[in-house]
This record gives sequence, structure tokens and C-alpha cells, in this order.
Amino acid sequence: MSQEPELEIRVLRSLSDIPQAEWQAILPRDAGPFLQYPFLFLLEETGCVCAETGWKPSHLALYAKGANELLGVMPLYLKTHSYGEYVFDWSWAEAYAQQGLSYYPKALTAIPFTPATGSRLLAHSRVHQATLVNGLLQLLTQLKLSSAHVLFPHIEDAKWLRDSGFMQRDSVQFHWHNHNYANFDAFLATLTMKRRKNIKRERKQVHDAGITFRHIPGSEIKKEEVLFFYRCYANTYQAHYSTPYLNQLFFQKWVESMPDSLHFIMAIRNGQAIASALLVLDRDGQKAYGRYWGCLEQHPCLHFETAFYQAIEFCIQDGIQVLEGGAQGEHKMARGFMPCTVSSYHYLVDQRFADAVDRFLERERMGIGQYLDELAEHSPLRQGSHGLEFGKNNENALK
Repeated sequence: MSQEPELEIRVLRSLSDIPQAEWQAILPRDAGPFLQYPFLFLLEETGCVCAETGWKPSHLALYAKGANELLGVMPLYLKTHSYGEYVFDWSWAEAYAQQGLSYYPKALTAIPFTPATGSRLLAHSRVHQATLVNGLLQLLTQLKLSSAHVLFPHIEDAKWLRDSGFMQRDSVQFHWHNHNYANFDAFLATLTMKRRKNIKRERKQVHDAGITFRHIPGSEIKKEEVLFFYRCYANTYQAHYSTPYLNQLFFQKWVESMPDSLHFIMAIRNGQAIASALLVLDRDGQKAYGRYWGCLEQHPCLHFETAFYQAIEFCIQDGIQVLEGGAQGEHKMARGFMPCTVSSYHYLVDQRFADAVDRFLERERMGIGQYLDELAEHSPLRQGSHGLEFGKNNENALK
């Protein structure tokens, strides 16, 4: 009987330390666009993700001892803040500071700036997945880190995390589901009269303002259109007195390297482009992600039309089944997006803080349950129309 080879974990300071072919070979079939090597590599190559931005790459790579064949990998970053995560732990950091302790740096397994559920323990063997989790906990000791956080993992990954003492935290997102609608009117027919009238009114306001729309497949996006999109994207951050997470060079290279994963929506008025939205596509998984939007002119309901209604029409025409609208946003529900729960997992080294956070998370889960009950009272779906059970249209739904 052959003996399993001894395993070792190496900490890699750059994704470039892993050949692209090896990374791609280790991905599950349902990996989606955000785990693809080009996406994560470009974040590093363009300087969006680096030590200077508070995202120091420290990926865990699993090998047989002395060998160079990649057996598993965990995308990992050492974070010196909590921006760009969409799971909020600022109060935990403040509690550490009040006790004279350092919460940062912390270990974070996540897709930077992207609240999308997906695999985080990238390995074909369950033993190798468990080894990656153990390696993460060992890294906490070696580097004297306060904590480890795994955001939005698949439920298959969650088992290993819970078994290793990670605490589960649930939050709510809003997703639109396509029930093989023939057109936008067929979707509207599933909504209550109040919601139908409101959406029609919003769309009419945009139409009456003389605004039209152009849809551009990723393979046809031109450089000048990327530049325009980035102006819109950056303007959204500036309007909120903030700084964009992603730079112009990233978007330019993203369009070049992953065109089939992108779809561009442009709003036009008086012959001039005034707003845009970028959808990220997972055609194998029949999903679209609405992640980036911005405008140069303000018009009533322009955001809803560009980022929601145009995106829904595209999904209906293209046969895409799910449109994820990103983190939070009860206003999406009035536009036909339904709430669902997603999960993150957290391990705090200091047992005192771990116990306190565990109690907090228990109360928070009760609050989320009440929140979902309140949302159910305002469901946009008319009685008897098809739909998924409230709050449970996702593999990580609350138990």
C-alpha cells in the first residue's frame, strides 16, 4: 500500500509565483470569473492589491514536500484595514484597540473588492482542503496575527472551517432570478401592481429625458469606452468623498484579457455618453454580477435604469438565470431583487475576544432572522407568482 507523500505549505508573495496553467487546473468547474488567474493576477500587477494598498498577497500553496506540483491553494491577503470586504468588523478592531491590542494585520481569504460566493479552498482532495485550513491557522501563530477571515465561501468549504473552530457570520444580499421570462413585461407581471407601476414610472422618466442605451459585448469594447467607463466609475467614488479601489489600468487590462466575461452598458443623451455600468458574466454558471456603475450627469432614476433594468433585460435576452446586485441595498428589492443570506467565517486567536464575538454573532443572527421577516412583509412578488422561499435562495441560507 503506497504511503501518502508528506505535504508542505508555502506562502507566496505574488500570484506570479504560480504558473497560470497550474492555477487554472486546480480550479473547480464552477469557479466563475473572479477566481480566474487573469482577474486575480491583474489586481496585483496593476497595483490595486499590494502591501501599499493594505492588501499584501500571502497566498497559501500546497505541495508534496520537495516537489513543485501544485496540489492546492488558498488566495490569502494580510490586511491592514477592513476596506473592500463587505463584511464589517470595524467594531472588533476597535475593541482590540481599547484593550491595547493590535487587530491588524489580519489574514483574509477573499476575492478583493468582490462580495461573490465561491470556492476558497482550491484543491481536488478533501485532505488537501483540510490541510490548507490547518496551514492558515499555523500562519496565525507564526506571524502572531489576531485573526483569520474567510469571506463568502462555498458551503463545501464551510465544513472544514467550522470543524476548525471558525465562527459563521451571516449577512443579506439581493439577487434577481430569471424564471425563463419571455421579456421584461413577463417579469413585471410577477410583481405586485404597486411595484409594476413604480418601475414603469421610473423607466418612463429616463425615456422622457431623451436617454437611450447601447449594449456592448466585452469583445467589442474599445479603449475610449474603457476610458469613459472609468471616468464614470471614479466619479461615483468622488461624489462620496472616497477613492476608487480599482485603477484605470486594471480595467483596460481586464477587458483585454477576459473580454468574454464582461458586458458594457452605456447611457446616451443628446449624442453624448453620460453613464455606464459594467456587468461581469459567468456564462457556465448562468450568472451576471452587477458590480460597477457611474455617471457624469444626474438624472432621476438613471441609476435604476442603467444598473438594474437594462441589466435585467440583458439577462432575459441572454438566458442568464441570476443577477447579483452586490452587497446590501433594500432599494433593490423594490426592483425585483430578492433577499438571500450569504456567509463568512471568522477565527480569533484570543479566546476572550472569540467568546465575545461568538455571543455577538448569535444576537446578530437573530436580528437577521427578524430582518428577513420584515422584508417578507414587503415582498415585491404578487401572491401566487413563482418565487423562491424568502431568504433561502442561496446555498448558504440561514438554517
